[in-house]
Amino acid sequence: MNRTVLQIPIAPLLRRQAEAASLDLGFSSLQDVVRLLLHKLARRELAVAVQDESIKLSKKARDRYAKMDEDFRSGKNIYHAQNADDLWRQLHS
Repeated sequence: MNRTVLQIPIAPLLRRQAEAASLDLGFSSLQDVVRLLLHKLARRELAVAVQDESIKLSKKARDRYAKMDEDFRSGKNIYHAQNADDLWRQLHS
């Protein structure tokens, strides 16, 4: 099989932490994790989510958004506009 080498400059501490995490997850090496990620990426099977821990919602806001999510899922309090004029009428009512 034809192979190529991918070199990625990273900080030594990051490499040690990533190697330790990959071993904890049952991988034999950090390279195995990178290969898996590249295979998933190539097949468009990789989803990347970025969590921003700096945003903390109050309990009131969390409850409000949970209620809105419940309404969206059940189709409650949802309005559909037929066109732009209809949308403006709904927004101003």
